[in-house]
Amino acid sequence: MVKTEIEKFIASKDVTVVEAMKLIDINTHGIIYIADENRKLTGSLSDGDIRRWIIRTGDLNGKAGLMMNRNPKSVFESERRSGASFMKSSKIHSVPVVDEQLRIVDILFDDETEASEVSSSGLAGTPVIIMAGGKGTRLYPYTKILPKPLIPIGDIPILERIINRFTRCGANDFYLTVNYKKEMIKSYFKELAPSYDITYVEESKPLGTAGSIKLIEKKFDRSVIITNCDILIEADYEKVLAYHNESGNALTIVSSLKNVTIPYGVLHSSENGIISSMEEKPQLSYFINTGMYVLDPQYIEKIPDDTFYHMTHLADQLMSDGLKVGMYPISENSFLDMGEFEEMKKMEERINSGSVS
Repeated sequence: MVKTEIEKFIASKDVTVVEAMKLIDINTHGIIYIADENRKLTGSLSDGDIRRWIIRTGDLNGKAGLMMNRNPKSVFESERRSGASFMKSSKIHSVPVVDEQLRIVDILFDDETEASEVSSSGLAGTPVIIMAGGKGTRLYPYTKILPKPLIPIGDIPILERIINRFTRCGANDFYLTVNYKKEMIKSYFKELAPSYDITYVEESKPLGTAGSIKLIEKKFDRSVIITNCDILIEADYEKVLAYHNESGNALTIVSSLKNVTIPYGVLHSSENGIISSMEEKPQLSYFINTGMYVLDPQYIEKIPDDTFYHMTHLADQLMSDGLKVGMYPISENSFLDMGEFEEMKKMEERINSGSVS
């Protein structure tokens, strides 16, 4: 690996959560290696390590040294040829090559397909509800012709792309809540003749992102995944589901880091209007609601009948009732939204570049 590429995988123990997530977004391999000023390997930090830290502390300013694995795996230069077998036996996808002083000189990767492309069966039997009934008014004039779920991203409609991601994880049981131009959606999938099962849940009037769930006649006996029809989530869906089931949450919200730069110099003042400091174009970091959820099935009953009701209303109700609502954090680049023209353009660019499937 050339030196400029290696730099995408190496950071100091003083980088923050936000900085580490940016590096992982850039290198797209889910990990960075922590080294000292002499490039001596001192730790590794995966997206999972970061996720566990955020869930446990909520601290976006935490330093890598506090959450890293202090016993990272590595191979010496003399062992480079055995790197592939070492990664396979260790069940890892990359390993740094170090010299006798444990300084990183290279990084090896396995040749397996990225995790997002690997088929599995972890979601077998898990119901997936996709909210596909909205008018998509922010995407006019496209949605005057096509319903938002059928707008193509690349050469595949966004709804089909979403379903394909779930089917690669073993999901086979889909519920589509439909209203606007619903016959076009139904005709498309009828002609597609997919191998998975689709049940259409037809709204007679808009019911929000949760209200139509109450129209589903089937009583679920396991956690349900709910997602909007205009987002793509680059995450391990099996891990999302497993986290929810192990956490004791009534509802888990998949949340994405969002970095916002204030395009002005910001003034910090004390009493009497005296400026205490100035900050040029500061960056603020938040976790936002992506529109993907995992819900324990018994709480569907809390959704009122025949009422416009959003998933955020349900989250507020659950918290008011003293139940746990948690989040599953993902990086900024792991969330793509096509709800507006600019965001749809970015999604298309990512897909056309091959960085997103």
